[in-house]
Formats: sequence, C-alpha cells, structure tokens
Amino acid sequence: MHLRIIAVALSALVCLAPVAQARNLSALYSSDEKRLSFDSCADLFPAAPINTATVPASLKPLALCSDNFAVLYSQTSKTPLVVVERLNAAVLKDAKGEERTNQFYADPRIPKGGSAQLSDYHAQHPAVDRGHQSPAADAPNAHAMAQSFALSNMVPQDPTNNRKIWSKVEADVRKFAARAGGDVFVFTGPLFDAGYGTIGRNKVWVPTRLFKLVYDASSKRAWAYVLPNSETRIQRPMDYDSFVKTTGLKLLGNLPVSGSIGRG
Repeated sequence: MHLRIIAVALSALVCLAPVAQARNLSALYSSDEKRLSFDSCADLFPAAPINTATVPASLKPLALCSDNFAVLYSQTSKTPLVVVERLNAAVLKDAKGEERTNQFYADPRIPKGGSAQLSDYHAQHPAVDRGHQSPAADAPNAHAMAQSFALSNMVPQDPTNNRKIWSKVEADVRKFAARAGGDVFVFTGPLFDAGYGTIGRNKVWVPTRLFKLVYDASSKRAWAYVLPNSETRIQRPMDYDSFVKTTGLKLLGNLPVSGSIGRG
C-alpha cells in the first residue's frame, strides 16, 4: 500500500514538472517582453526597430525583446531572422567572466507550433550545434545569460563553424566594441539559399550562410561578415553596400554610412 502511494505521488510530481518549468521560463521575461513587440527594446536598434510588416507574411514574423538583444523571429523557419544587439565598453566589461549556463530551452512566448524544440537538435547526423546569434559571451549579467540560451536565439550551425570560425568573428567584434568610442550595433542572422535543409520533427531550417553586420554609431562606419555555414576560413569583412547586394538586406535603413572597417 505504501509503495502504491509513493508511486502515485511520484507520478503527480512528474506531471507537474513541465508546468513548473514553464512557469520558471516565463519568469525570465518581463511583462513588456511578453508583448511580442519591439517597443520595450527599441533602444537596442541604431534607428527605428525593424517593422515586422515588411517581412513576408509567409515567414510568420514575431518581434521578441530580451534584456540585451532583440529578435526578429520566424515561426516558419523556427529560427531568428535577425538578432540585434547594442554593445559598448561598459556592457562588455560586465560580460567579461560571466558564467555560461548552457541551459537551452524553447522560448515560452512563441505560439505552439511556431518554435523549435530541444528534441529537434538531438541525434542529428551530421551533428549540428545550437548556434547563438546573440553570443552568450556578450551577456552582462546572469539574467541576460539565461535569456541568451532561448532557442529563439539559435540556428542549426555547423559545429566547426560555430566553435572556431564564428567564435573568432564574435571575439573580433567584441574586441572592436570594447575599444569603440560609443555604441556599436550588431545585426546577426541566418541566410537560407536554395537547397537549405531542415532538422527535427519541427523542420527547423538550416542556414546555408550566416551574417554579422556591425555599425559603429560614432564613426558611422559599417562592415559585415557573410560566411558559409560550414568548415571554412574567415574571409575579409565586406563594406555595407556589398553586404546589401549580397544578402538583399538593407538593415541600416537610411542611416548614414561613411566607410568600412580599416577605411575612412
């Protein structure tokens, strides 16, 4: 009899565990951040936030705010389309040494059926990483670190690309932003060229390329990295006009751009 009572109690705890977990995840976001709007994180953009109405409706876009990054998300690709950060010396000083959690989770704000799940990334052949678009190393505190592990901030990424090539790109951007005279805005995201694949039951799109666009608000310079999602060498960054021609993304709108990295 006692064993049966214990078994029933354990069963009840197992049933309650997902509910408790969901509540804890939801608590990571403020009431403003749960509104699916860029209103509460407009300051993360160098100008007006991206208008979701300009994104093809077929991508089912959502605006997601976190403390230190904003995500233009697609419920179709189950990935971010663009992630925006505002970096500066103060943010990166706080981020230095912040402990990485590695606690990945499905973003609780995304409607059912529109989100990647942890299971989508498991047991893939060949293996893929859950590639941060806003890097964990940019998080200035524990709360921002936790938010950075939402799958809404991830794309399926080649492991060598993610851990070596792309990690070097991220480190170079941090190094520049830490020495810049003010705010540096960083746009990161996937590109899906013809023939892209998918992973998992939810058919999460696998990018063929990834981009990182950097805009120094003080000098008005902009440059970008666009690299294949594969084992490759880091290529020289391109200027903003070349980025727009290569990707079709005019992410800086009408902001003035006076030059590129290493050039006036």
